[in-house]
Amino acid sequence: MLIVETIRKIRLAIHRDGKSIRGTARDLGLSRNTVRKVIRSEETVFKYRRRNQARPVLGDYINKLEGWLSDDSDKPGRHRRSAQLLYEQLQAEGYSGSYDSVRRYVRDWRSQQASQAPGVYIPLEFDPGDAFQFDWSHEQVELDGMPVVAKVAHLRLCHSRHFLVIAYPRETQEMVFDAHIQAFAFFGGVCRRGIYDNMKAVVNKILTGKQRSFNNRFGQLCSHYLFEPVACTPGAGWEKGQVENQVGTVRRRFFTPRPKFKDFEQLNQWLRERCIQWSKTHAHPSQPDRTVWQVYEQEKSFLLPLPEAFDGYAERPARVSTAGLVSFDHNRYSVDCRHVGHTVQLRVSADRIVVVDRGEVIGKHGRQFGRGKTVFDPWHYLPALERKPGALRNGAPFKHWNLPEAMDRIGQLLQRRYPDGDRQFVGILQAVPLCGIDAVERACAQALSMRAVSKEVVLNLLHRDREQSPTEGIDLPVALQLKQPPLADCRRYDRMLREVGYGAQ
Repeated sequence: MLIVETIRKIRLAIHRDGKSIRGTARDLGLSRNTVRKVIRSEETVFKYRRRNQARPVLGDYINKLEGWLSDDSDKPGRHRRSAQLLYEQLQAEGYSGSYDSVRRYVRDWRSQQASQAPGVYIPLEFDPGDAFQFDWSHEQVELDGMPVVAKVAHLRLCHSRHFLVIAYPRETQEMVFDAHIQAFAFFGGVCRRGIYDNMKAVVNKILTGKQRSFNNRFGQLCSHYLFEPVACTPGAGWEKGQVENQVGTVRRRFFTPRPKFKDFEQLNQWLRERCIQWSKTHAHPSQPDRTVWQVYEQEKSFLLPLPEAFDGYAERPARVSTAGLVSFDHNRYSVDCRHVGHTVQLRVSADRIVVVDRGEVIGKHGRQFGRGKTVFDPWHYLPALERKPGALRNGAPFKHWNLPEAMDRIGQLLQRRYPDGDRQFVGILQAVPLCGIDAVERACAQALSMRAVSKEVVLNLLHRDREQSPTEGIDLPVALQLKQPPLADCRRYDRMLREVGYGAQ
């Protein structure tokens, strides 16, 4: 192989100094054919390329190696297998050659793939109010001093490019519903189409062509807001290229450096403000003389009117344990203990859990994230206290029961003064579903002021309060209204007394 220095000396000797080929070959110790090759080619460098690379050991494994490389080609760079990992996998298949052969083949294969001409890009254009695009991304944030991987939902209006991003702790169906509800309220209307990839929260099954079997609950969302869902062709991310590009822009501009907030609520409020600020300060890509916000203000009139918010919950079955708890997402929630052993439906939203049994709501809780948390509502266990009043002292649901002050004081005094104080206090608590907690609290406060602490006194005061409650303002049907209101006349009572006295004589 001739090096660049030797080629330079040959060219200088022939072209500049006028030496002959024979003299140059003799001075440089080369053959005349080599000197002729350099002069005739007019090249300043020669590279040797072997037409057929012999791979006696790797040859039997090339098809398998190319299959792995093809599988990795559609994945992000961080998810592709390295040459070292591919070499180790080939060794597990029986390959006994060197790592260097595998490394060179992987390098050449990837270089060849990268040099191929890219596909033609066809820009897309959307009418005002025509479509929006949806996608997810995973971003690094810091919440309450701890690093968290937030699942960020992206919704983007295709015509104006106005967008909203919302961070969640989970990437689940109920979060998809909540993101749509918030985004439509943020945009002030709904587009006629929504463009998605084939995520499981939306698509149950991919059929031929553009046909999809959409999830039933997602179909209800689409029907409620009157938009048509459109799923992209698998592997054709360019069909929703706007939101794909938005993911990179948001990551660089909003999540670099890593934002720090107390909780997701504060983070999402900040993201909402940043989205509005971005739209007001950046030019529209196809209308550079106007900002994204100005084009959005014009597009708003083309959006479909916003109906009432969709009840965006996802349903999942669960069984009530003997402790009156249902489990979901590694946490437990209490329900009415009268439904122990039943199979119930959990209506799971982004921020709450509602438990339903045969159409009856038997439990409501704020949704918890993390693991191993148990959320109690002490009122769910009130029917069980009638049989087990002693559970008031050490029962887990009642450990931190935040009762009104007067009721809590009555409970402490009853437990201290009477052997059956727990049972008496349970009798008072059982009046709450019938009379309301405010009325029971007033009766307890009145009993404390009278220094008469007992169940009988509290219930007596409660009943007297109910009997003396005013009834004015009740609208009676016309048929029940008196045509002639009775007159108060005490002389009628005196006459009745005289008549009874005369009869006795």
